[in-house]
Amino acid sequence: MTDTASDLLAPDTGMGAVTLRVGDLDAMIAYYRDGVTLELIANDGGTAVLGRGTTPIMILQHAPELKSAEPRSAGLFHTAIVFDSQTALALAIYSVATRYPGTFTGSADHLVSEAFYFTDPEGNGVELYWDRSRTTWSWAHGQIEMATLYLDPNAYLQEHLTEVALESAAIAPFGTAVVGHVHLSVGDVASARAFYVDKLGFETTAALGDSALFVSAGGYHHHMAMNTWNSAGAGRRGLALGLGQVDIVVPSADDIGALDERMRHYGVKTRDDGQTVAFEDPWANLINVTVR
Repeated sequence: MTDTASDLLAPDTGMGAVTLRVGDLDAMIAYYRDGVTLELIANDGGTAVLGRGTTPIMILQHAPELKSAEPRSAGLFHTAIVFDSQTALALAIYSVATRYPGTFTGSADHLVSEAFYFTDPEGNGVELYWDRSRTTWSWAHGQIEMATLYLDPNAYLQEHLTEVALESAAIAPFGTAVVGHVHLSVGDVASARAFYVDKLGFETTAALGDSALFVSAGGYHHHMAMNTWNSAGAGRRGLALGLGQVDIVVPSADDIGALDERMRHYGVKTRDDGQTVAFEDPWANLINVTVR
């Protein structure tokens, strides 16, 4: 863990959009718009932006010349989209399950959240979830208590879908949603901790031995996670379909300046224009930090 408050990201740091390089732009727009219930905010020059309201969640860059990543390589494990209510989450689950039933991969009660998992048409992981109130979260010895308990998806829909919500959703997307966290596949957890905690300035919130690490700013259960479940020993990524960029959002330009100075101090190559600072993690995942 980092030593002083000045080495940490601001408490109200959050996640921004996730950029994916995609082979079939139309199919991927359809999945995230018609399935996940995001709105198409922009679609121009081979780049589509989907989100809720004016908040981008997924940015899809058309790259038909690229191939899929090699199996067991580093990259995206899943993009996790958090909804503001159980009803909004249930509507999104119902939509994906109805239009893309083969993409559902599981569900779980994690104590801090209720989560449902999918795989998009090009193999990128997607988590749709709702957070329980922070007042119900349990911490012990600086680690948050999370679990993976059975969560029946059909019972969840029966409990939280209402006729009024379905009618409202038929007119416009129901509720708000943002990127809650981003989970990466990495080569080893020790290097992930050295980069994301010791250098970037997240705090560790949970760890599963040497197989997974969960980190956050401001006491959230996790803004990012890294695991080796499918990628142990992976090196730097080559250019391929899949993850293009992870955005992190900080409160002010001062935070950008402090982060750039800290990363340079640790020998990390950065690109800084005063409003954004970008750098690669040890597996060539591009991290772009912007001002809210």
